[in-house]
Amino acid sequence: MTQRLITHLRHVDLAVPDHAKQLDFFTSTWGLTAEHSDSGLTFLAAEGSPEQYVVRLREATDKRVDLVSFGAATAADVDTLAGQLAADGVQLVSEPGTLQTPGGGYGFRFFDNEGRTIEISSDVAVRRHRAVEEGESIPVRLSHVVLNSADPEGTRAFYERHLAFALSDTLFHPRMGSMMWFMRVNSWHHSMAIARGPHPSLHHASFELRGLDEYMRGTGRLMRAGVEKIWGPGRHKAGNNTFSYFLDPHGNTVEYTTELEQLDEDTWHPSMHDFSDPEVTDQWGTANAMDEFVAARSFNDPDKGLFVAPPV
Repeated sequence: MTQRLITHLRHVDLAVPDHAKQLDFFTSTWGLTAEHSDSGLTFLAAEGSPEQYVVRLREATDKRVDLVSFGAATAADVDTLAGQLAADGVQLVSEPGTLQTPGGGYGFRFFDNEGRTIEISSDVAVRRHRAVEEGESIPVRLSHVVLNSADPEGTRAFYERHLAFALSDTLFHPRMGSMMWFMRVNSWHHSMAIARGPHPSLHHASFELRGLDEYMRGTGRLMRAGVEKIWGPGRHKAGNNTFSYFLDPHGNTVEYTTELEQLDEDTWHPSMHDFSDPEVTDQWGTANAMDEFVAARSFNDPDKGLFVAPPV
């Protein structure tokens, strides 16, 4: 079995046609902090996170996911992963080297099985961060990223084989079969999930809030601001986390969550959860019903960045 050398999720990088509108949403409404900005390029930090940034915004003609970034413990682990991927025939975008992004570090990029750009890095400088205070309804950290896949079984196998992701749980439907796979790289229930979709794209990016009160305050603040809410507030069964899903100005789904489950990895056994059971989708029963119309909102537009590395 491949040794797990990835430690955690770092950031998700998005390209959007209207950088100014997206930046205003993420700072004024969503609660991230803009740092290291340049013309058409902004790095957004979460106040409670040691990561230099959790979202990068880049202005581009085509809306796309530029990349998803994961951390490794050491430069030696980065080199090991790069060597293993190359030996297995995975296409590297860049060889391991010094990163030119905020915080520096050492890393490389590659294409996954469907052409998404993935970055793995170590030795990135820690950002000065702080404890988010009681009642403060802003993100503490980037919790997880969920990816739509036209070949979810193949995508799951890729991340298990090459990067030692572990399966935590699976959602299935009696008529449609398995629909979502929750994958972990540490004790958090999932840092990434793979959703069956019509095309590769971002399903959603999820941001952890301090606690239930802050999560509900944040959910209400966005609703009062007129941001379109797709689904929630509620509490999932798989992962036991709360959820409120909203659409950003470019139609990407973003989530407020809290209390994601932490597992004992030595004793955990994955379960199959039937999401036609209302208790599975929402233990509380407070969210609007999950149906095909709600699901379709998170299919997103087909990703324009497959097998095309971002310019920065």
